[in-house]
Amino acid sequence: MTDVIYDNTFEASDFRESNLKKADYEGCSFINCNFSNTNLADINFIDCTFSNCDLSMAVLNNTALRNIHFKNCKLLGLRFDHCKPFLFEVAFEKCQLNLSSFFQCVLKKTRFQNCELKEVDLAEANLTEAVFDSCDLSEAIFDNTTLENADLRTAHNYSMDPDKNNIKKAKFSAAGVIGLLGKYDIVIEP
Repeated sequence: MTDVIYDNTFEASDFRESNLKKADYEGCSFINCNFSNTNLADINFIDCTFSNCDLSMAVLNNTALRNIHFKNCKLLGLRFDHCKPFLFEVAFEKCQLNLSSFFQCVLKKTRFQNCELKEVDLAEANLTEAVFDSCDLSEAIFDNTTLENADLRTAHNYSMDPDKNNIKKAKFSAAGVIGLLGKYDIVIEP
């Protein structure tokens, strides 16, 4: 039987030295914690917040992330595509997500606010109605990605092929449209 830990606050904990106990964490807050290179496999996080934490390169095999909010977190190289897909729900604010993978993840209505998503794999992800508010998408991979009704008006540095992605009713700024024309190798001057 799995232990359930409710409404706890973990502050300034370094889980590289002693791993986080395998359990279900519900309504918990993790503040200034270090999870980098730790094993979070088979742990369930439900209605939790992570603030100013480093989870870079943590193992997320079979990890449940249900209604999780990450704020000011370092999340480099994470394989969100290895998480449990059932009820997967995340939101990111002022996070570094560089080199992470959301391959085939369902991220409907997910909010990315002021985040770095450099070289992130978004191939085959469902980002219907997702919002990329002031996000850097340099070299992010969009391939067979669903972006229906997504909002990329304030996103920048993205490049995607409209013929290889579903961008129906997605919102882009006039300046950002350049990121949709890269395959044509044309020069656009102001």
